[in-house]
Amino acid sequence: MKRILIILTVIFVTIISCKAQKQRFFTFDSLNSSGLLSWSSHLTGKGKECKWKIIDDNNNKVLAQVSTETEDYRFNVIVNDNLQYENVEIRLKFKAIEGKGDQGGGPIWRYQDENNYYVARANPLENNFRVYKVVNGRRIQLKSAIIKMEANKWYNIKIVMNNQNIKCYFNDKLEMETNDNSFKNAGKIGLWTKSDAVTYFDNLEIIPIK
Repeated sequence: MKRILIILTVIFVTIISCKAQKQRFFTFDSLNSSGLLSWSSHLTGKGKECKWKIIDDNNNKVLAQVSTETEDYRFNVIVNDNLQYENVEIRLKFKAIEGKGDQGGGPIWRYQDENNYYVARANPLENNFRVYKVVNGRRIQLKSAIIKMEANKWYNIKIVMNNQNIKCYFNDKLEMETNDNSFKNAGKIGLWTKSDAVTYFDNLEIIPIK
């Protein structure tokens, strides 16, 4: 009986692992806000809860962070609770809409909880593209690049994390590369904005690296 239970446990873990490592593509066109049941929002830092919604953008549905809470050390997070990846390529489109203190945003990966994860973000107010690690709620910059961008325009971000190597692309150009091993285990994938940044996201593609 004990042996049977061990075998069943191994099978179950294998099934879950295979499910988590599938390639996924989210356009958000077929979803409304109630379709975000497999997604959960979280807050790193201080301030009121963030607000993520599926909204219409010129007849195209996108995932948007719409809260304008102005607390500075406030990171708005949403993650998919059904998927976990270790080595992964992430592609997405983002458009900064507004924000006086901050704009833009980007993907998060190897998310352990709301205080521990990697994040890359682009900010048109500062014209830069940066990658950070958030450790015990403290954001630590790993690399930065100067990028010219504007609000209300769509841009592409691609992240490739393989073991401890991180490559960050902006509009298909490699802008940053660094190494870090703070989070070695698989984690959830999600999206991130800061403070009062109202940002739209679309075409989130998650590709496992084997």
